[in-house]
Amino acid sequence: MAQALGEDLVLPSEIQDDSSSLGSDSELSGSSPYRQADRYGFIGGNAAELGPSQPPADLIRQREMKWVEMTSHWEKTMSRRYKKVKMQCRKGIPSALRARCWPLLCGAQMCQKSNPGTYQELAVAPGDPQWMETIGRDLHRQFPLHEMFVSPQGHGQRGLLQVLKAYTLYRPEQGYCQAQGPVAAVLLMHLPPEEAFWCLVQICEVYLPGYYGPHMEAVQLDAEVFVALLRRLLPRVYKHLQQVGVGPLLYLPEWFLCLFTRSLPFPTVLRIWDAFLSEGAKVLFRVGLTLMRLALGTIEQRTACPGLLETLGALRAIPPSQLQEETFMSQVHSVALSERDLQRETRIQLAHLPKSSPGPAPLPQARLPGAQAIFESQQLAGVRGSTKPEIPRIVVQPPEEPRPPRRKPQTRGKTFHGLLTRSRGTPIEGPSRSHRGSASFLDTRF
Repeated sequence: MAQALGEDLVLPSEIQDDSSSLGSDSELSGSSPYRQADRYGFIGGNAAELGPSQPPADLIRQREMKWVEMTSHWEKTMSRRYKKVKMQCRKGIPSALRARCWPLLCGAQMCQKSNPGTYQELAVAPGDPQWMETIGRDLHRQFPLHEMFVSPQGHGQRGLLQVLKAYTLYRPEQGYCQAQGPVAAVLLMHLPPEEAFWCLVQICEVYLPGYYGPHMEAVQLDAEVFVALLRRLLPRVYKHLQQVGVGPLLYLPEWFLCLFTRSLPFPTVLRIWDAFLSEGAKVLFRVGLTLMRLALGTIEQRTACPGLLETLGALRAIPPSQLQEETFMSQVHSVALSERDLQRETRIQLAHLPKSSPGPAPLPQARLPGAQAIFESQQLAGVRGSTKPEIPRIVVQPPEEPRPPRRKPQTRGKTFHGLLTRSRGTPIEGPSRSHRGSASFLDTRF
């Protein structure tokens, strides 16, 4: 598996198109060059570069039509063709359809239909002053160079405040975590506030339960799981981190809690989210292991990092050319880490956690491994919670009139010639008795 992690895959011949602009409602005035936004809405950004070439327009439309067809019959697609959904998510969801696909993948659309009016009630309700003050201080820190969030009075920051406040009211026992800010901001770049809220709920409670609570117990467990996977897949990198004293809690929370929104180029972040919403938390581990290999995979890289600060700096200074979305994601998907491997290592590390740890014990079984498990769980919950179960119709056919039993004709001791004579009333001349006795049955003509 270590060899599979370290191998560089061939760059796919098709480059995923992601060319539609996001956050088109600019809150800035003026048309100076430094005020222009890239296709993702970042002011002065250069995220428009896709790589060596772009796919032709007809190929872009073909990919979009595939997603339109799959999402138009979503239940049938998830029930029978989930492998196709997973492969299309690995290629990348077209930007024009992420607003349609993300709520379907994570189950947010079903949650919204099952709770009509819930978000509207939470949005108009007054928030807890403690959380409102903390959220207000963090609003301007979420993508300050994005056109949606650059203005304190713009719709981006207002929507972000509304979504985060609604979650603190929806789950008052968990409250607000600062890492929820960038996650909710990325959702708002693609979705209306209500849909972004339900996607945030699904991420916090289904994909990563125990991550954003007051004790973050699941983050500590996954940190130990990541170290164990690192020891098995990249033993030299693991040994170097141990020697310089770099523990997982120094880098992993920023990666996993923020879903890499603070660590990687934005086009790559979106591709990670596409795969994450499809396949679950194992994608985060694959991305983290790939970053470790890129930053510290060679002996020259480890020699250049003799201490803790240099090692942490190397994790943040990976060349942008190696983080380009197609090249990077092909390496991520080549990491030999299955869902079964992750669950087995999670059980091992859960048994090794000290019983005296503060806060509640992690519940890794509450984490569902991706879109297919979420879809099946919601379908099962819908059947159990149905107030009017479908009753099968029983069609009763009227009984048929009884027919008299068919009596077998009495032919014992009688000749065939005699039966024909009695039944039809007219004698039928047949061959002579001597001929009947000498001819076989197959030669007989009636």
